[in-house]
This record gives sequence, structure tokens and C-alpha cells, in this order.
Amino acid sequence: MMRVLKLLLPFWRGVLIAILLGTLTIMSSISLMALSAWLISTASLRPSIAELSVAVVGVRFFGIARAVFRYLERVVSHETTFRLLAEMRVTFYRLIEPLAPARLTSQRSGDLLSRVVSDVESLQNLLLRGVAPPLVALLTAVLLTVFLSAFDPLIAAAALVFVLAAGVVLPLFSAWAGETAGVQRVQARAQLNAVLIDAVQGMAESIVYGQQGAQQEQIAKLNAAAAQADQRSSRLDALQAGLMVLFTNGAAVMVLAAAIPRIDGVFLATVTLATIAVFEAFMPISQAALQLGATRSAAARLFETADLPPVVNDPPVSVSMPPHPALHIDSITFRYAPDQDSVLEGLSLNLMPGQRTAIIGESGSGKSTLTSVLMRFWEYEGGAIHLGDHDLRQYAQADIRAVFGVMSQRTHLFNTTIRDNIHLARTDASIAELEEAAKQAQIHDFVVSLPNGYDTIVGEDGFQLSGGERQRIALARVLLKNAPILILDEPTANLDVLTERAVLETILDTTYGKTLLLLTHRRVLLGRMDQVYVLRDKQLIRVETTEGRTSR
Repeated sequence: MMRVLKLLLPFWRGVLIAILLGTLTIMSSISLMALSAWLISTASLRPSIAELSVAVVGVRFFGIARAVFRYLERVVSHETTFRLLAEMRVTFYRLIEPLAPARLTSQRSGDLLSRVVSDVESLQNLLLRGVAPPLVALLTAVLLTVFLSAFDPLIAAAALVFVLAAGVVLPLFSAWAGETAGVQRVQARAQLNAVLIDAVQGMAESIVYGQQGAQQEQIAKLNAAAAQADQRSSRLDALQAGLMVLFTNGAAVMVLAAAIPRIDGVFLATVTLATIAVFEAFMPISQAALQLGATRSAAARLFETADLPPVVNDPPVSVSMPPHPALHIDSITFRYAPDQDSVLEGLSLNLMPGQRTAIIGESGSGKSTLTSVLMRFWEYEGGAIHLGDHDLRQYAQADIRAVFGVMSQRTHLFNTTIRDNIHLARTDASIAELEEAAKQAQIHDFVVSLPNGYDTIVGEDGFQLSGGERQRIALARVLLKNAPILILDEPTANLDVLTERAVLETILDTTYGKTLLLLTHRRVLLGRMDQVYVLRDKQLIRVETTEGRTSR
């Protein structure tokens, strides 16, 4: 919780203004109630109108001031809180980005979404009700005690007992009672969100295999668990609200009982209503305390992910990347976990600038793993990789990824236009450059045939496109990047034989002079490659090539 509160430091001005406005609001409310009570009580004695004129003006002033201060306090506190929540979401994303993909492979996408949205949203209970309101309540309680002590110390003591009960005892009780319910509520909602997202993403497969009923049953159970957690929180909220009313009325009765024999009757309503008005400042504290368990659980879930150490780190001081580096892989070994078998073992490969290399391997042989290692998504444990004259670990990760243009087997398309999806590779590229890349990827004619052309929305993960169309858009993205080293992992997957040959011929023609690493399991146009390897038994085996076939 202290880590969350530290995030408020850049917003301290907004917090201080919210505290000031909150205090002025409560003081205006107390003054309005006290002055109104005195005015009515005094008016019943029929004094001169001159004696009441100041009080009349005061009632009008505090009535208006209370509304104005309350409005300004809400604007400032909510503006500060929402800015902080937005900053926290960006910060959380910035923290988990270096963890991808290695540290996030075991995380469910729905659970990550729940953390960055719902869990961050839960923190507003602490920020809106747990930071400024306690300070406002403390200030108003002190001022009320001073005010009542001016009449009689016993009256102030009677009010102080119930003020302490409402400001200390009730929040502690609420925090204790709501601890378990709050944690269960956060966990239940997180599980429901994760399963809902999985169910929506896999809806087609569920329908094909007749699992709609099972999915609906699972969602119904999780929804019932979330509803039960909400009900428990609602019951505690009602109990907390009832106890607050009890303390408020108890304070009014005790103050009135202490005041009757000690002060003039015209002030009885004044001290009583002033005491009642001060409890408005304590209501947010108990509500924040009731949500403390949920808030702590949400914060713990956020930091649980954000505190994971990245698998790969940048060097303290990085070296400069040459414009057209050679790539040398020397006997590297890689495994995904210490207790797992190695995926690559003693693998070596040399790629000189402008050289074209193909690696043939069956699915699961380690081709995509090699790409992930080169892109610094995973850390290799043995051997060495050099780009130019320096080890791969001596470069900043951003510099490494800038020199590679990678097309993976599973390229993600965002739910936006075709233009934006291709532009992702190089946002400063002109329309002519973008269209040229699309032509090279054999997708331009299809795009312009669409009613909206390049402004066509591709849908979630390119769902409105065929597999081959998605593949060619991804290829256009890589070609647009114009990186010196291209790694194409199954670039012609989902394409028919004729289109596959045409696309590969275009790639080889348009990337002349660039370093090209083609990862494939299909032996097409290998005769145009400078070197061909077969990935077998975790190592690369050099083969001689002729058009359409390979030989040892």
C-alpha cells in the first residue's frame, strides 16, 4: 500500500487542494447547520431584526459556499485520481513490456487485462477515500472540539467519544470485516474476466466441438461466485452505514444531554446540529477501510506481475550497432527452463552482410526458438552470438530489434485498418512506400479491390481476412521496415503453391543486398539461396542445393 501511496507524490498539489477544499466543505456544512439552528432558536424569541441580519447573510453564504466547495473538491479529487489511474496503467504496461514474451507465457491474457483495468480501478477507493478524507476528518474534528469546548469541555468530550468511534473504531472494524470479502471479490472477478475473454476468443472452437454448454456452465459458476462476493461486500457496506448512523445519532443525543444543564437553551440546537454535521467527514474513511482488503489484493496482484525480473536485461553501457552487421552464432545452447531438455545445443551459423540463408526444419525443431533468441526475447545459456564485432549481449535490446525485420509464424494484426497494420513497421513511411511494400508482398491488388481499400478494418487479430491474406499483410509490414537483416519464419504458410513461388521470388528480388534468413519446412526456390541448412537434432547441418531439391 505504501508503494501505491508513493505514486501520489507527483500529484501532491492536487491532493493538497482536495484536502483544503474538503475541509472548507465540511466547515461550511457545520457552519450552515450551527448558524441555521441559532437563527431559528433566536428568532423564536422575537428579537430585533438587526440582531438576525448577520446570521441570515451567513446562512445564505455558507449554503452557497458548501455547494461550491463540494463541487470543486469533487472535480479536483476525481481529476487527480483519474490522472493517477491513467498513469498507473501506462506504468504497469511499461513494466510488463520487458517481460514479454518469456515471463508472460504462463499468464492468461484475460488475467493480465483484469490486472491492468479492474485492479487499477480498485485502487481509486484508496485514493478517493483513503488519502484526503482522513486528513479532512482530522482537521474538522479538531475544529469541532475547539468550537464545543468554548461552550463547555464536557460537551466537547461527549462529542469526541463518538467522533473517535466513527473515525477510528469503525474504520478498523470495517477493515477487519472486509479483508476476506474484499480479497474474494477481487479474485472472483479476476477469474471471471479471464474465463470470459478465453471463452470469447475461443467461441468458434467451442461451437465446433459442442462445448457451449460446458463454457456457459463454467461462466455461470464463476459469475455466481462473483455475485456472492459482491453480496458479502454489500452486507458489510450496509452494516458500516448503519453503524455510522448509530454513532451520529448517539453523538447528537449525548451532546444534547451534556449541553442541557450547562448552556443557554438558544445554543442547544447549535451544538447538536454542528456535531451531526461533522460526521459527514467520516463516511468516506469507513468506506475506504471496508474496501481495504480488495484494494490491497488488487495492488498485490499488480506488483506481483510488475515485480517479475525480466529474462533478458540491457547492458549497463551498450555499444553502437553497425549499419550492416554480420551475424555469427557459435555453438549456442538454449532451453526454456533449467529443468527442461535443451531445444538448441551446439548450434552454429554465420551470416555475412547480403548473404541469403535458408534453414529447413520440421515443426517443433527449434526454428522459431532461434528467432526468439536472436531477438533477445530469451537468454541463451551457452556459446556466443555476435552482431558485427560485439557480442549480442553488449547491445541494447531496442538496437538489436531495429536491425532485424522479423516475420513470425503467428504475426498479430491489430483491430484497425490495413494501412495502420502495415504502417506499424515504420510510421514515418509514405503512402507510396507502403503501397510498394504491399505490392512486393502480393497483397496490393486484393486491398484495392476492397470497398474501403487500405482503410478496411481487419477485425480482431485479422479475423476478417483469410490466413494467406494475414500472412501477406504481415510480410508487407516486414518489407516496409527495410531492416538490414530479415528473418522470415514460414512467410508463405497458408499460401497456395503458385502464390508461394511468386511471393518468394518477389522477396528474393526485392531484398537483394540484404541479409536474409528464411526459416521454412518447404523446399521452394532453395537453389537461389547462398547456403541451406537443415535443423535436426538441435543442430544445423549444411546441405548442397539445386533448384527444387536438397542433398547432403
